Amino acid sequence: METREMRYFVAVAEELHFGRAALRLTMAQPPLSRAIQQLERRLGVLLLNRTTRAISLTEAGTVLLREARLALDAADAAERRTRRAAADRPALVLAAKAGASTTLLSNLLDAYAAVPRPAAVEVTLCGPGQPENMLRDGRADVALLHRPYDSMAGFDTEDLCTEPQIAVLPVGHQLAGRTRISIADVEALTDLPLPRWPRPDGSYRDGPGPQVRDHTQLFQLIGLGLACAIVPDSLRAQLRDDYAVVPVTDAPAVTTVIAWPPHSTSDAVADLVRVARGL
Repeated sequence: METREMRYFVAVAEELHFGRAALRLTMAQPPLSRAIQQLERRLGVLLLNRTTRAISLTEAGTVLLREARLALDAADAAERRTRRAAADRPALVLAAKAGASTTLLSNLLDAYAAVPRPAAVEVTLCGPGQPENMLRDGRADVALLHRPYDSMAGFDTEDLCTEPQIAVLPVGHQLAGRTRISIADVEALTDLPLPRWPRPDGSYRDGPGPQVRDHTQLFQLIGLGLACAIVPDSLRAQLRDDYAVVPVTDAPAVTTVIAWPPHSTSDAVADLVRVARGL
């Protein structure tokens, strides 16, 4: 299949309407319909169930939608990385979550600056899920991710450190004096609901609390008494005295991971990973 055909099919599969898909692709509807029909004939499968009132995906169409998205992301990433590689002294783009792994990131940058002929490092700090997205679509060369919250599928990785999690509460809350609590204790707080973090696709996880984009927004909501959170223990260093922290005994440990595209041939990426491993 050509990438053009995959883009056509993804547009139709996401819109489930040939007219809207044609507008999205800035083309006429008849050639789009013919292109999808030709694709079905060549593959020998029916991708769409068509009626006079609606269209829907067949099982084969659902599979192709998933695989085509991955293939198009990979093609876009290859184009971005190729263009950056051709630039004079391309910068190494490192993506990380804003507010997370701050000390580790600082130590990593200092140690990398000491290697012979280091590349310039462009650090992009963004919200949850975005470092993973940037690495997948080629906007970043390397990323600091966090297991179990980020997906490592398709990346080469090296574990850097593992830490427990804590609950962050407004100072003076009834649970603030505890020496330890459980996830169930936190989930039972109807007055301080857990927040909803964004998924990599831009939607938000289902939950009772407010939507948050980053830790700065989260901590402000906690300080206002509108939410609580379970976060990695290293974030306690960023908290003022008007927050209380309590260890959460049954929360999964969080592992900070440095990740990069498989089969990368970048000397700068290799040097940065080697320095991170040494930390």
